[in-house]
Amino acid sequence: MSEVRSLVDHEEIERFEESVNSFLRNELDAERFQSIRLQQGVYGQRQDGVQMVRIKLPGGFLTPDQLETCAGVLENYSQHNVAHITTRQDIQIHYIPLPKIPSALKDLARGDLTTREACNNTVRNISCCPQAGVCSSERVDIRRFMDHAMRYFLRHPLTQHLPRKFKISFSGCESDCSQGMIHDLAVIAVKKDGRYGFKLLAGGGLGHKPRQAVTVEELIPEEDLIPCMEALIALHNRYSNRKQRAKSRIKFLVDRFGAEGFIEKYREELERARTALSGRAPLRGQWRDGTPMPGCDTPGAPRRVLPQKQPGLRIFPISVPIGDLTAPQMRGIAALMRSEGLSDLRATQDQNLMIVGVPEARVEAVRAGLATIGLSDPKIGDDVVSCPGTSTCRLGITSSKIIGTKISGGAADLRIRASGCHNGCAQPETGDIGIYGEGKRLHGKLVPHYQMYIGGDGRHGGNIALKGPSVPAARVQSAIKRVQDTYANQNLNGESFFAWAQRQTPEYFAQLLTDITTVAPEDLISVLNDHGDEEAFKVVQFGGGECAGAAQETVAANFAEAANERNYRNGFLLQRKYEESIECSQAIGRLVGQSLLFLAGQKSSDDLREISQQLTAALPSNAAIGERLTHFAKELDTLREEFDEAVYRKVSEELDAWTITAAALCQDIDRQLDLSASLQSIKGAPAQKKSLNASI
Repeated sequence: MSEVRSLVDHEEIERFEESVNSFLRNELDAERFQSIRLQQGVYGQRQDGVQMVRIKLPGGFLTPDQLETCAGVLENYSQHNVAHITTRQDIQIHYIPLPKIPSALKDLARGDLTTREACNNTVRNISCCPQAGVCSSERVDIRRFMDHAMRYFLRHPLTQHLPRKFKISFSGCESDCSQGMIHDLAVIAVKKDGRYGFKLLAGGGLGHKPRQAVTVEELIPEEDLIPCMEALIALHNRYSNRKQRAKSRIKFLVDRFGAEGFIEKYREELERARTALSGRAPLRGQWRDGTPMPGCDTPGAPRRVLPQKQPGLRIFPISVPIGDLTAPQMRGIAALMRSEGLSDLRATQDQNLMIVGVPEARVEAVRAGLATIGLSDPKIGDDVVSCPGTSTCRLGITSSKIIGTKISGGAADLRIRASGCHNGCAQPETGDIGIYGEGKRLHGKLVPHYQMYIGGDGRHGGNIALKGPSVPAARVQSAIKRVQDTYANQNLNGESFFAWAQRQTPEYFAQLLTDITTVAPEDLISVLNDHGDEEAFKVVQFGGGECAGAAQETVAANFAEAANERNYRNGFLLQRKYEESIECSQAIGRLVGQSLLFLAGQKSSDDLREISQQLTAALPSNAAIGERLTHFAKELDTLREEFDEAVYRKVSEELDAWTITAAALCQDIDRQLDLSASLQSIKGAPAQKKSLNASI
């Protein structure tokens, strides 16, 4: 299914260890270190001195050995006793002291597990339909395409310093089990007008101002997949707001340009990406019509043991309450799978696990083995997802993890989603009933509340849930039960909860819950505390969360973009698109020159000749930097008039060498910068920052 090449970069971990030690010696400032550790998937907690490590499981796929590796890291480095499965199909381990993080990453690397780009302004872990490869409904085994895209964009220069995070999902058929509607970019395998290919959605997102994705491509062939994906990421990188972080997700570009304008901008980026990347051998899949698979009628993973398309084999879902697993449970699952000769394990968007390839005759043995470690297949009502909330998250407002253990989907087995703040990591806007934590003042007191969402479905063709009333946290169980009972009594002819809820109005639910949301002065004392908290409720400020990472580093972002322009320059040259290639060379000079001027405290022009003059004036002791840029500007203008490939190749080599020199100067001005990742594609470039500084 996947390429053999490991996702791990051991030298990268060594460099990270150097950064940790530099920070602990007060040689690296906190903001710069924050960006470095987030890039390595290391996230701050509410608690001082400890960190969360987010382990990327591309598509949610892992092996028993890898699960056991995670157990070992939990046992050896964490001060806590549980790991947490996320809605992005990652595994998180909290409470690891910072000095121990490098050793934990090295242990994960030995299990071929990476944390790279699990946080920060990057392409995050890519979600995938958990039934990929075994579902009879699928058009194609989407795992191969997910894996190919994941490897292509991991450590890609374009994705290292995006304006904000970028989330992608892959689904193997029109059912869209991976909930493409809520993603920045979604890939769905489809059949249209007798042809197979991919539908692309973009611009979806939850949290602040939830928005459904728009369709940007009804059908594209396999060879267009990577260029189309790169074009959408490039669109985000070029136009998303880098100054107002609350408005910097790609969904806001749909608002800014309108759906048609957004697609037009995408087409402009696509023309460039398609030309630069042409000549790459496309990945091919085995396409089929597929047959409906009963039981795959809800977003995410199945809720019961189901037959695979492979005769005699079964999918066995494992219910993991609120996504928490102990080390003995992880080791127990791994041991059980080995004893049964099983090797395919998957984390799902509903924070559960799924074993694939279980022989029908061994289903009961697997069920019995799981029971010995306190686990089972899903039970009616336990489809509850919860983020960590105030237990560890710096942004948490309410104790969503505690309320997650108290609420149920009831007899209708509804999907309940509980988040500790409006960022919505538990995806409340896509649940049958979703809630997120907030604080509201009642009668002069701050009272913990949960904003309700009712009737959501994150799949393409679904809808964002209706925004219901805000309910005091102490009464949210009653509110959920009231909605469940009303559905049971009022649904027409067995209609789904989604269908019933979507034909209501927000006012209907506000009226339905009026007595629960209204708090009389004499009842105030009964709603003052959050679940699990004996003290008066308060919203604690921790200086902001780290979901978005540190303030954007202009220089690092510019050098990363220059590296991508270098790739495009070379691609255009191979395609004999000389005008486009020259434009890329000019962009490299502009981006690198602007970086030097930024560090010199100077405002910069967009004109290459003006930048070169500004550099000469701003850096008199390094005047050669500006003079060389003047030379490049003249040479490139001449080549526009009369192109000579031999001359252009020589100029390109000289420009690359100049970029290395400029990077060294940048790092001399700011010794905490590490630009080595953006220089790797240049022949002869130093491998690490230390080597760059030594060359000055």
